[in-house]
Amino acid sequence: MGAILLVLAIAALVGADQLIKYWAVHELKPKGSMEFIHFGSFKVFDLTYLENDGAIFGSMAGQRWFLIGFTGIVLVAGAVALYIFRKRSKLLTASITLFVAGGIGNIIDRVRFGYVVDMFEFKIFKFAIFNFADICVTFAFIMLLAYGLFIDPKLEKAKKAEKEAAGNE
Repeated sequence: MGAILLVLAIAALVGADQLIKYWAVHELKPKGSMEFIHFGSFKVFDLTYLENDGAIFGSMAGQRWFLIGFTGIVLVAGAVALYIFRKRSKLLTASITLFVAGGIGNIIDRVRFGYVVDMFEFKIFKFAIFNFADICVTFAFIMLLAYGLFIDPKLEKAKKAEKEAAGNE
């Protein structure tokens, strides 16, 4: 993927995250919560406004500057990894792109507000309320895990076989 496409993809994902959060702040916050997906009285998924000043599951609450600094370092590492590995695999590139976009989406909130705006709540089981940026980071993690377990070993094996074949000629 070309660098321009990667930047556009990140911008589109961050834009989507920020638009959803803008809606949540202006429309959902006054209501607090609203039903979204339910079957009769059985609730599956609600939209619930939450200002999360911590990390995952509310851990590290109140550690704004640490979370901004740590996220900033991780984002720089992600951008460097994206540049270095952009030609290695489309799955790897897509996963790092999602990871960087999600990180940017949440760091914008931390810098602007001092907290991250969350709004998606699964009602089937007790789970953290989350946002679109969190979804990007979660899918990125799953994709990186799949890449590391299944794709990268095959690429390395193919490279090794190619080197051995070139050495035997």
